[in-house]
Amino acid sequence: MGFEGEIWQVHAAGGPVGEIRIDDADFPWLSGRFTPGPGFAAVRDLFARELALAERDDEGHWEEWEAVYADIRRHVSLSSPDGAVPEFLLHIDGDRAWFRWSDEPFDEE
Repeated sequence: MGFEGEIWQVHAAGGPVGEIRIDDADFPWLSGRFTPGPGFAAVRDLFARELALAERDDEGHWEEWEAVYADIRRHVSLSSPDGAVPEFLLHIDGDRAWFRWSDEPFDEE
């Protein structure tokens, strides 16, 4: 779909969190190499906790995941080469990141 090679930016109030160079597009998910920026240290533990919760399969873990992900959304934003995206679901694990995004907010249930 033309996404491969694009660089998407992850930002926080304190500055750049990192960038993602897209190397795989399996719509609606994009993935790529994550290069951390100076602001990544401040959110690294949030992303590690989010991923650990997403991989769990026990009672109540999704409520905990939602709370952690809400914290991530309060701290970071995502921009495509065309500008800020209003809604996204982003995972970062080491030097890999994968995400989906929407030009409109995700449906709230």
